[in-house]
Amino acid sequence: MNVFATSNHYDDVPATAEIELQTRNAQVGGQPPEPAWDSGLYDAAIEPSEHHGHLTGIKLVAVVAATTMAVFLTMLDSSIVATAIPRITDEFHAIDDIGWYASGYQLSSAVFQPLTGKIYSRFSLKWSFLAFFIIFEIGSAVCGAARSSHMFIVGRCVAGLGSAALLNGTLTIVAAAVPLERRPSLTGAAMGLSQLGIAVGPVLGGVFTSFASWRWCFYINLPVGALVFLGLAFTRIPEQIEKGNGMDVLKNLHRELDIRGFFLLASPAIMLLAALQLGGDEYAWNSPTIIGLFTRAGVVFLVWLAWDWYCGDDALVPFFLMRNTVIAAGSLVQWCTMSSVFVASYFLPLYFQAVKDATPVMSGVYVLASIGTQLLSAVSSGVLVEKTGYVIPYAVVSGAVSAVSNGLYSTLSPSSPVSHWVGFQILNGFGRGLGLQMPLLAAQTVLSPADLSLGLAMLVFSGMLGTSITLAVADTMFGQKLRSELAKVVSNQTEVGRIIQAGATDFRRVVKDPAKLSDVLEAYANSIKQPWYLAAGLGALSVFSSLFLGWIDVRGSQIM
Repeated sequence: MNVFATSNHYDDVPATAEIELQTRNAQVGGQPPEPAWDSGLYDAAIEPSEHHGHLTGIKLVAVVAATTMAVFLTMLDSSIVATAIPRITDEFHAIDDIGWYASGYQLSSAVFQPLTGKIYSRFSLKWSFLAFFIIFEIGSAVCGAARSSHMFIVGRCVAGLGSAALLNGTLTIVAAAVPLERRPSLTGAAMGLSQLGIAVGPVLGGVFTSFASWRWCFYINLPVGALVFLGLAFTRIPEQIEKGNGMDVLKNLHRELDIRGFFLLASPAIMLLAALQLGGDEYAWNSPTIIGLFTRAGVVFLVWLAWDWYCGDDALVPFFLMRNTVIAAGSLVQWCTMSSVFVASYFLPLYFQAVKDATPVMSGVYVLASIGTQLLSAVSSGVLVEKTGYVIPYAVVSGAVSAVSNGLYSTLSPSSPVSHWVGFQILNGFGRGLGLQMPLLAAQTVLSPADLSLGLAMLVFSGMLGTSITLAVADTMFGQKLRSELAKVVSNQTEVGRIIQAGATDFRRVVKDPAKLSDVLEAYANSIKQPWYLAAGLGALSVFSSLFLGWIDVRGSQIM
């Protein structure tokens, strides 16, 4: 098989399989039949029987455990910082940089996602995975050693770059390591266990911040990362498709990976995030700087679309993926679902520490209320889809529950009882867990093996970029509201600046008057409502988008 061929081999699909595929694809949300190769059944029809060298025994355990642990660390890294942020702002006196601590990681991870699909299809799975993992470890070390807010943000961006290829790589490695019939259980286990990182991150962050240092939130990745490296470096990982000569690929790297397309896509993403982060804070929304960033982002994005169309199937994000209704809808659902997860991960600890005066450890404990239901619903949803065959019902319910629970979060105040924030978290965790896997399951019904890594990269890209934009918008909404609320409480803008610069926990040292402190707490509580409004709106959008994930029975399709 020629690894660089993208469509010629589809003619080899047996006629009976093609007829069956076209019939099944006619069910996709009322859409006309797709080409035969757009269905996952294509895999069962033409997967070569000569693909051998699958892993078994201790080698399989080592590879699955190592790749799962790598993704666990990236999930942990994306959420552990939440409970440490108040202490980080206290040390660096840079509360206005909160959005960059999260969105810098998410953005760098997002913009490299499409490139990872190309890299895995051209180079060794194992060494590509390890190269990105080493970059992630370097970023973690920089964060732990940071001496300024700017250095910390650089470390977050480097770690995000390294994390870009790890989830997609894990799914691709599992698919290559075992035969088709064993992939569902191993993929489900890897996804379920790795997502624990999101859940336990705030707790571990609280423990490290309170009893050691917030820097250990990042140093912890280094010794665990050594185990990941050992688990993969000395184990052979089979390749799912043939790869071209590495030197030939390097000679034509700009064509093989569409480097021009990568820079054309990354540039508007960075400019858009910068405009959202700086607007209304350092610059007025109608300032030439912000208007210029938005304008240039739009123009360069249009240039990228034209370039992408020109490159055809060799493009960074092939146009046939963007035209696919299921992939487009899944990308939007992924955006909304992941945004809900990270808005809660960042702003709930802020509420508990700033408004409820909780320690970092206790704020991590308080968010445990959502973990149990999230894990239970995540596992249950996979079983239910396996039994019923369809993803749309669960995706719709997930979006609806997300909208309602985030709306309920917006009612939290300094005097809210425990029953409120525990109950709201249980509901929110249930909705999040129910929907996390649905876009990935839907995508598997419409993609061929040759396109699978590209499609998965596009879904992860949408989730990461969407989360970056959402967190930047949420942080801007929070920051602007906080300034306006504090202006009602204190006498002048100088004092407003002192309270904000003190950080999300140390402002109590600045505000000595108990009556004024009560007003400041109310100002913080009212300001944190803004991100919840945004997340609730995204939940509603997810409900609508989920309707287009396709009424395709996944039980007859390849599941990774």
